[in-house]
Amino acid sequence: MTMNSDWQQFLQQRGATLQDGIAQHYTDTTSELLATQSAAVLCDLGQFGVLRASGEEAQTFLQNLLSNDIRAVDAAHAQLSSLNSPKGRMLASMLIWRDGADYLLQLPRSLCEPIRKKLSMYVLRAKVKIADASDEVVSLGVSISPGMSGAQAEAALRALFGELPQQSFEVVNGESSSLIKLGEHRWQINAAPQRAQEIWTAIAAQPVGSACWDWLSIRAGLPFILPQTQEEFVAQMVNFEVLGGVNFKKGCYPGQEIVARMQHLGKPKRRMYLAHVDGTTNDNMGPQPGNELYSADMEGQSSGMIVNAAAAPGGGYDVLAVVHITSHDAHPIHLGSLAGARLQFLPPPYPLP
Repeated sequence: MTMNSDWQQFLQQRGATLQDGIAQHYTDTTSELLATQSAAVLCDLGQFGVLRASGEEAQTFLQNLLSNDIRAVDAAHAQLSSLNSPKGRMLASMLIWRDGADYLLQLPRSLCEPIRKKLSMYVLRAKVKIADASDEVVSLGVSISPGMSGAQAEAALRALFGELPQQSFEVVNGESSSLIKLGEHRWQINAAPQRAQEIWTAIAAQPVGSACWDWLSIRAGLPFILPQTQEEFVAQMVNFEVLGGVNFKKGCYPGQEIVARMQHLGKPKRRMYLAHVDGTTNDNMGPQPGNELYSADMEGQSSGMIVNAAAAPGGGYDVLAVVHITSHDAHPIHLGSLAGARLQFLPPPYPLP
């Protein structure tokens, strides 16, 4: 039995319903979403996997391939980054942190193997190894809803790590574990599986399923590229430069010219917005990543695309949607067709340029 199946057994003993190794819920998704909105919650992030880049040339290797300056990732700092096609289209978005001399790249589990293969193609003679380390690392999400004290959960984190990171993407290291601040009230813990069990037991927060964390990421305006949306977006379309996922002063990487040109020679025609969609869609699945969006001004052409979608606490769905800026500003946007559900745009989680 691998450590990972030990960890899954641990979650099941705590009431988790697992599907494909991902904790779907502990009670039911509806009540867990409401708790996520109003309490301190704890989530296993099994929907993500981890690639480990190791070897003496790992830093140079990643520096030549990714959109951010990998030299800024150290024991105290994580970062967002992306792997792009030569045409500047995103193949993957990722959160990167250090584990000793190695770099850990976290991305949706469904992309781990394709991206591992892609990176491995570039290795050639470089002294670097790219391996799937998903079974070696357990990632946990902790969120405290704004306005709620969450003192117990924060005290537990302080007791485990000695202090809390202060800035977004700052890292504090603990015993066989690290704590990354993702936002005002949100942290990610990365730990060896055995240590993760001790941490889980120590944190006074309600366990919730993966959909709750996905919803929190959407509300924070943090996009994840998935198989359905690979090669659809240049970094600025999903606000990646606003989120700090692009460094414009570093050297070349695949797609760099396109990303730089969009930054310096005008603005993108499309931007990512936060929106709500009422009710269920025709297939009762709700909006899905890769779904096309339509508006009257585009004459049958798509005016945008769903990046990420999750059920919302009050019913319906919250989505991150890349939309033509002119369409967003002047016309109703609909899901799937002009007859489809209308997107209700919400205030952006951060200022857009």
